[in-house]
Amino acid sequence: MNKSLVFSILLFFSCVSIAVNKVHIPQLGKDNIEDVIAAMTLEEKVYLLMGIGEPGWKNPETGEKTVLIDGEASRTGAILRLGITATVLTDGPAGLKIDPQPVGCNFTRYCTAFPTAIALASTWNAGLIQNVGTAMGNEVLEYGSDVLLAPAINIQRNPLCGRNFEYYSEDPFLTGKLAAAMVRGIQSNDVATSLKHFAVNNIETNRATINAIVSQRALREIYLRGFELVVKESHPWTVMSSYNRLNGVYTSESYDLINTILRDEWKFSGLVMSDWFGGRDAVAQMNAGNDLLMPGCAQREELIKAIKNKVIEEKVLDQNLVRVLTFITKTRRFKGYPFSNNPDLVSHALLSRNAASEGMVLLKNDKNTLPFNNVKRIALFGKTSYRFIAGGTGSGEVNYKSAATIYESLEKNGFQAVKPLRTIYQQFIDTVTKTATENKQKFIVDFHEELPLSNEQIKTQVQPADLGIITIGRNAGEYNDRTVANFSLSNTEKELIHHVSQAFHAAHKKVVVVLNIGGVINTADWRDDPDAILLAWQTGQEGANAIVDILKGNVNPSGKLAVSFPMTYTDVPSATTFPGEPANDPVNAFYNEGIYVGYRYYDTFKVPTAYEFGYGLSYSQFKYSDIQVNSKEFNNELTVKVTVKNTGKKEGKETVQLYLHAPNVEIEKPLQELKGFAKTRLLKSGESQELSFTLDARSLASFWTNISSWVAEKGDYEVRVGASSKDIRLTAGFKLPQTVVVEKVHSVLYPNRPLIDLSKSSK
Repeated sequence: MNKSLVFSILLFFSCVSIAVNKVHIPQLGKDNIEDVIAAMTLEEKVYLLMGIGEPGWKNPETGEKTVLIDGEASRTGAILRLGITATVLTDGPAGLKIDPQPVGCNFTRYCTAFPTAIALASTWNAGLIQNVGTAMGNEVLEYGSDVLLAPAINIQRNPLCGRNFEYYSEDPFLTGKLAAAMVRGIQSNDVATSLKHFAVNNIETNRATINAIVSQRALREIYLRGFELVVKESHPWTVMSSYNRLNGVYTSESYDLINTILRDEWKFSGLVMSDWFGGRDAVAQMNAGNDLLMPGCAQREELIKAIKNKVIEEKVLDQNLVRVLTFITKTRRFKGYPFSNNPDLVSHALLSRNAASEGMVLLKNDKNTLPFNNVKRIALFGKTSYRFIAGGTGSGEVNYKSAATIYESLEKNGFQAVKPLRTIYQQFIDTVTKTATENKQKFIVDFHEELPLSNEQIKTQVQPADLGIITIGRNAGEYNDRTVANFSLSNTEKELIHHVSQAFHAAHKKVVVVLNIGGVINTADWRDDPDAILLAWQTGQEGANAIVDILKGNVNPSGKLAVSFPMTYTDVPSATTFPGEPANDPVNAFYNEGIYVGYRYYDTFKVPTAYEFGYGLSYSQFKYSDIQVNSKEFNNELTVKVTVKNTGKKEGKETVQLYLHAPNVEIEKPLQELKGFAKTRLLKSGESQELSFTLDARSLASFWTNISSWVAEKGDYEVRVGASSKDIRLTAGFKLPQTVVVEKVHSVLYPNRPLIDLSKSSK
């Protein structure tokens, strides 16, 4: 062969080899995301669109472990050849939930257990909640997580929902404003939140299959409004779809919920993930725009097969991948942040304590029982006095280092707890714990019946004590709803309150009940017995210390109820339909109370409550005056101002609530709806503060189903400013001269079964 020809052939293949070796492989963060996606194999695309399994799962092909943080909920996969790093997702809504003892490490990672959402909401203090979020997000960052699966903002439709402690309120406006503050705080650390559970996840019974049947108006005004406010005001990086079906369709498979409403109407540009094992059809989830299937693994083969069989177009996966990769590029892990494993837990504990005390609600305080006066020795009743419940169970748990009991905190603050009682209760707790099965040992005391005491046992505690305290505890969590029996106090609990009150009152001594609970309970049938009732909620690791701060008077209580306390469970508008039908194994849940949830129902239909929405006592008194409305005629926006003065002797804070009464012309409306709230600074005795509220056109609007629009009706409106929904102090009026269509939206998500909403004309 000609030598020159041989040389030319060798040179050709050498150049080809060099060219092949120099083929550019796109890298995430350096090249366009579309180019990175184009360089992926089908298997890599599917791999990235779902988590890589539950913690501890190993990839059967590579042997790769999924755990980057012990205790993580799951994580996304890494494709190193394309520069794609993993991301870690962790629970939960009251603080980071990870294991404190990492495998193979010689350090401990405790997290701060902050007050639960229902307690935070009772602060009515968006600034404080944003600070809590900032601290919470700092722990997420420094412990190496990328996503905190929080906040949870489903409406507290019924007191028996097992996860109400994780949710903020019965009111969507309050929920949305406070949760938006939480999201801003967490994400200020450049870590993601996952706003959940989208949407109408108000039932734990059969939660993975139950069908919530809701009218379009109730959806828009009650169950979607909070999500809308958070998305528009604080831009969460991710949203988590819920387990349930909504009007016949699983939420993670609902194109109208995820794309039409969330993305098109609300302009959400972030990532949507499923709840863990949520949904049934991976193809439907991808088509709906549910970008990330969690925890993953099981649907991989299903999705690959669907693409190869042309059941789903590959471009759908590519669209979802854009959002997944965009999210990954925003994370600190992708940017190489050196996680310290050393957040400032000391300052976070102090913040948690402040938030806990501000979220506690003083329900009763006859004859100035609180704060303590000449009290040194205390008879401490109730098992929960010796085993404080910091938070609920499930994904809302936090692995904190320690939480003081009420007994320990009282002793630390110089009070003497009557010792025979401590011995009785400690023996009871030890016995319950020892006989518990291994898998329920952690919470067995919380769920165990109260210890019954004889009258003689009670009477012997009166003489050595200056005052009696009874703590009542309740716990709940994922997977199960509470029972009607659990809503009420047991006979043992009611007898304990009655007999202790009777014995102490006979000796002219007072009794305080502390409620260490995560949700609404019945108070009407026992509240007359004690002299004072402090609703302490489940307020995290510092909750017991915060209780003592209030009992002593170091902190003036300023919490207000974010949920109504009904007189009886049968007064709850959804009592006959919760959790669904058939009752023993519900398939459908009919939300036929419509928009009349919580105070909207009680106020409109004049149903008495034990404690109304927005209620809460103080050690001070506050005077409202000088209401000003900047115009008697509404034109795009209206400003309302009011002055609040502390007329009491003790410095304190007051939450001012603005309700709006709208005209009923063509569409029925509740008596009033919360449209604004503000909390004063700490006012000294005699000090005043002017507060300002702004109403826009959307504040006036109701959702008109027949034209799929938010409409503000012409007529006379009344602004009602008060200390609760039933304690209105000042009013002012204004007029809207013409009906205004504020916003036109899509007509989607109509009920798949016949549904007639509750109406004033049908009641």
